[in-house]
Amino acid sequence: MEITVSKFELLRELTATQGVVERKTTIPILSNYLFEASGDKLWLTATDLDLSLRTSCSIKVKKEGSCTIPARKLHDYVKLLPDADITIKLLENHWVSIRCGRSNTKMVGMARSNFPSLPVFPTANVVKIPAQVLRGMIARTSFAIANEESRYTLNGALMVLKSESITMVATDGHRLAHVERANEKFEGVSGELKTLVPKKAMDELKSLLDSTDAEVIEFAKDESTLFFRIGQRLLTSRQLTGQFPNYEAVLPKDNNKSI
Repeated sequence: MEITVSKFELLRELTATQGVVERKTTIPILSNYLFEASGDKLWLTATDLDLSLRTSCSIKVKKEGSCTIPARKLHDYVKLLPDADITIKLLENHWVSIRCGRSNTKMVGMARSNFPSLPVFPTANVVKIPAQVLRGMIARTSFAIANEESRYTLNGALMVLKSESITMVATDGHRLAHVERANEKFEGVSGELKTLVPKKAMDELKSLLDSTDAEVIEFAKDESTLFFRIGQRLLTSRQLTGQFPNYEAVLPKDNNKSI
């Protein structure tokens, strides 16, 4: 593999994936990025097994291929480089050469085969959600999510999609945040689509939504995984299992107070 990429584009995508990279891990490969070069695109993947992010940037390819590179080390090094094109070349024994202007360094990765395979975005039952609507809902509910690991089903927010509304609810057993947005059209949703979104996925989703100009995000799920596609970036998360509390029972029915 040998590619040339602009520092600005590479650093933008490396920064976007930093929240996903596992820092304290007993599985060394999770501290690495997976780089895959094909056509005129470089695909970057980071994962901690619960959460993964796959993104891309434009490059010039001299030789297609793939490699893994230590994530924190690469991010810190690229930040220090001058604003110029960076050449990344795979050498023998998983060593990678990185050149930019007069700077030249080598980092050692790991075997590509060690990197975990990730689920593929489903082609059916994809729901489009307005990006700013979802961003606002996360901002209004994420503070109420429980941090205690013993209360597993409260370590995330419940997202309820109906054909004409979206609701998000979070609680830690003491306080409850409930946001509902009506008069939104969601094609492909019949009845109720309930999803428990983990807190880490919510935080990562919010930071991706803060830095995007995409108007809609594509949401899909399978038996165990949630998929959020924001522009060219794909965030996947393990789905929380279990029964979320019956929040409707504690919501006052005849409340006439508003702030």
